Amino acid sequence: MTVDAVLIAGPTASGKSRTALALAKAVDGIVINADSMQVYREAPILTAMPSDEDRQMVPHLLYSHVSVHEPYSTGRYQGDAIEALAQARRAGKLPIFTGGTGMYFSVLTDGIADIPKTPAGIRTRVRARLDEIGVANLHAELATRDPETAAKLRPSDPQRVMRAYEVLEATGRPLAHWQRESGKPVLYGLNLARFVMDVPRAELRARIETRFRAMLAEGALQEAGALRGLDTALPAAKVLGLRELWALQDGALSEAAAVELAVTATRQYAKRQSTWFRNRMADWDRLGKMDVNDIVRRLVGR
Repeated sequence: MTVDAVLIAGPTASGKSRTALALAKAVDGIVINADSMQVYREAPILTAMPSDEDRQMVPHLLYSHVSVHEPYSTGRYQGDAIEALAQARRAGKLPIFTGGTGMYFSVLTDGIADIPKTPAGIRTRVRARLDEIGVANLHAELATRDPETAAKLRPSDPQRVMRAYEVLEATGRPLAHWQRESGKPVLYGLNLARFVMDVPRAELRARIETRFRAMLAEGALQEAGALRGLDTALPAAKVLGLRELWALQDGALSEAAAVELAVTATRQYAKRQSTWFRNRMADWDRLGKMDVNDIVRRLVGR
């Protein structure tokens, strides 16, 4: 086999983790996370973390290694991915990167801008400004100074709006400027097999609802309760279903309403993921219900 690494991307609930696990068992591989929510150790149920049983079958890296209270970033993922790749090579195993975060795959295959580190004082000042005027107004201020970056950000996304504002304050240059200055990709020079899970929309929508109801049965409500007080500006606050379950615990939503809203939000997120994969990964091979043996044959034929 001449492939140096395999990448399996896909929207949430598309079956990418199961596919990566089966492939790793078949080719003596090691599964490496490329999902921004599955790095957090305190939310294994809500993030659909690979089970302990799965992780005992084959090695899994970059799962559950970060606290929800840490501001984990794409830049930090880059460093972690470099080390995970080195670990897989030392073990003589095929690295299989899998997840649903488009930016993480961009880090792997296209590189990431080397943005100067933001001083703590600026982060504190921007956070105070956010608390003072709210994320929508902070986004409006950003739009007057860095319209290119602001146009790419949702006004309701505090983490990314703050990050763009911080970079502008710290460097005097827009985030869009730095993003055009890509560094060396993690997988630079390697022969890659790149796949996107392409599940029919109706099937994916059904899977999302079934999985969320299974999460509730496994204790997702209790897991959400343990995360009460989490800073909503942190990346981990974007865990799907978290806010709806908090509202359920507060009595602001019935269980039926919380489930409906969480499932709807997850479906919307899956649609955004699919759009990214369609636009940014148009040349990647598509996988439907392909048998892992078929994938192996495609790898051997490269």
